[in-house]
Amino acid sequence: MAPERAQPASGLLLTLAVCFIASMCEGFDVQAAGVAAGGISHALRPTAGQLGLFFTAANAGLLAGAVVGGRLADRIGRKPVLTVSLLAFGVCSLLTAGAWDMPTLTLARLATGLGLGGAMPNMIALAADVSGERARNATVGLTYIGMPVGGTVASLLALTLPAGAWRQLFVIGGVAPLAVGVLMAFVLREGFAAARPAAAKRDAAPVSELFAQGRLGRTLALWLGIFAGALTLHLILNWLPLLLQGRGLSKADAAAAQVAFNIMGAAGALIAGLGLDTRLRPASVLLAIAAAPAALLAVAQGPPTAVAMTAAAGLLGAGVLALHVILYGAAGDTYPQRIRGTGMGGVVAASRLGALSGPALAAALLGAGRSPTEVLGSVLPVVVLAAVCVAWLGWPRRPAVRAAAAA
Repeated sequence: MAPERAQPASGLLLTLAVCFIASMCEGFDVQAAGVAAGGISHALRPTAGQLGLFFTAANAGLLAGAVVGGRLADRIGRKPVLTVSLLAFGVCSLLTAGAWDMPTLTLARLATGLGLGGAMPNMIALAADVSGERARNATVGLTYIGMPVGGTVASLLALTLPAGAWRQLFVIGGVAPLAVGVLMAFVLREGFAAARPAAAKRDAAPVSELFAQGRLGRTLALWLGIFAGALTLHLILNWLPLLLQGRGLSKADAAAAQVAFNIMGAAGALIAGLGLDTRLRPASVLLAIAAAPAALLAVAQGPPTAVAMTAAAGLLGAGVLALHVILYGAAGDTYPQRIRGTGMGGVVAASRLGALSGPALAAALLGAGRSPTEVLGSVLPVVVLAAVCVAWLGWPRRPAVRAAAAA
């Protein structure tokens, strides 16, 4: 199979800009749900069960949307699927802002997740398609860091809005993907959106191709690693401020640690992506698999001071998001372009299972009387599992292995 070639610079930059902004929209939406919870509780008076359904609805929709969207993209091309997904995501986010009770709010979040699910695997697959083999990890990393950047924007914006203005967050979160979808539809040329030949569109490769040509072990390791990484990431995103307050930090200091987690996470993801495409690849992998468990131990058992916890949370963000970038980069290397949408859809679906499991695990442990230190410590084996998968998938591979992955 011939090596994939990078697109010309102008098309590459435009495509990556669109993917980065779309990724920011995803991160904004995830964080907006959390920061809007207080206003929703005051306005709609949900029960604990209704609020739990609200939080899980988007992830459930995203899981289904990722599988369907990735598969469709291999049949009809990245651009139409990504464009429609972004437009649907934006419309449903606006419907969320207009919800009048918890059932309609939850249904709107489920529909939002479906649209977002179709967009997510195609953002990463499209970045991998247009970059070529020599810069694939850097472009995947650049796309992925849009998520923590968008989450940080949502958190900072929430600080400037009145407590009852939760609907405005979803309006902003709806207008942005609509604008990106329109931009993609009218500006991005199909050649830069990984269009597939007409024959290939009519006869897309079967799903069994994910496990063929020596890809079985790598596919299973990708699913397991991204599940463990996403479980950790979303447990931290949802529970870190409360867990740190339980360790004795003030609300402001815990919020500062959360911001450090997002900012350093974006930096760590970008640095890892850049390093993977150079001779620093072994060092990038080693640093990621060492930093994540070490930082988690520091957050769980380190001195509960503002400075120590902010530093530890920042290192944890860098480590955890670097693990994600290495895994998504490995997915781009594992699946050739003809099945990359399907492959990325499976990886994103596995990550959504982890995203659903992480917050639920923390809630169950706290409900059973575990301390914040015990909750954080219980996640250590999960982080180690993700690190083991990253160590195997991210390490420089022999030429024969690379050839099998590209077949």
